[in-house]
Amino acid sequence: MTAEILGTIVGIIYLYWEYKADPKLWIAGIIMPAISLVVYWQTRLYADFAINVYFLLAAIYGLFAWRRTTPDDAPLPITHIPTRHLIHSILITLFSWAIIAHILTTYTDSDVPLCDALTTALSITGMWMLARKWLQQWLAWIIVDALSAALYVYKGIYLYAALYAAYTIIAIFGYRQWKRLMTGHPK
Repeated sequence: MTAEILGTIVGIIYLYWEYKADPKLWIAGIIMPAISLVVYWQTRLYADFAINVYFLLAAIYGLFAWRRTTPDDAPLPITHIPTRHLIHSILITLFSWAIIAHILTTYTDSDVPLCDALTTALSITGMWMLARKWLQQWLAWIIVDALSAALYVYKGIYLYAALYAAYTIIAIFGYRQWKRLMTGHPK
């Protein structure tokens, strides 16, 4: 089984658990980056390759953060991102995009440095927001997933392109589902 096929399977499992706000998503979130490293290196998507180290570390953080409980022993709730964190997230995303694009343009043979850098910068933000269980993480993923699907078609990694196209659609539904879960209406 190739890395792309295995990564796609684990990615589908991950997304299902994320949609359900199931803490098991972090197990798949640890496995998938390890698999994806091979795919991204072979296709010269160096920023995507590098971000998977971050994804691995963020998944470990998320696993522990989601196990944390509130003072009344309730699980970490789904909430809106606080305004100050939203502003910081936007600024960090833009700064990261500029730095990553510069690195890819200057030091690699990437033929898609701006798009690769943008999906990477937004992924950093989206993963951090997911670990904090903020509803708006889905909005970041909708953008990342749609751009990634197009990028992967361009790069010829069609299973990942299909996976990220599915991610885009499911992220839209995920946003709606988490909004319902947040208000106490799971269906």
